[in-house]
Amino acid sequence: MAAMSLKVFRSVCAAVFVAGIAGMIVTSINGNNNGWVVTFGLTTAVASIVLLSVSAATRRDRLDVFEEADAELLEVRIGAIVDAGADELAVRELVRDAMRIARRR
Repeated sequence: MAAMSLKVFRSVCAAVFVAGIAGMIVTSINGNNNGWVVTFGLTTAVASIVLLSVSAATRRDRLDVFEEADAELLEVRIGAIVDAGADELAVRELVRDAMRIARRR
C-alpha cells in the first residue's frame, strides 16, 4: 500500500469534516434522528483527533539544540575556507544567500 502524503490526508480530513457537518444538519432537519446526528458528530470528532495526531507525529521541525550544533559546524567550515584564503565577506554573503534560498522552500 502506498503512503499517503500529509497534504492529501488533510484534504481527506477536510472532506470528512464538511460531510460530517452536512450530515448532522441534514439528519437534524430530516426527522431529528439522534442516532444519526450523534454518528455524524462522532465521525467528525474522530477525524479531527486523527488529523491532530498525524500532524503531530509527522512534524518536521528540528530541536534548537541540533540547529545550534549545525550553526557551530557551519561557522567552523566558514573559518576553514577563510583560513584557506577566501574573502570572509564574500563567503558570509554566499552563506546568507544560500540560507535565503533554503527558507523559500
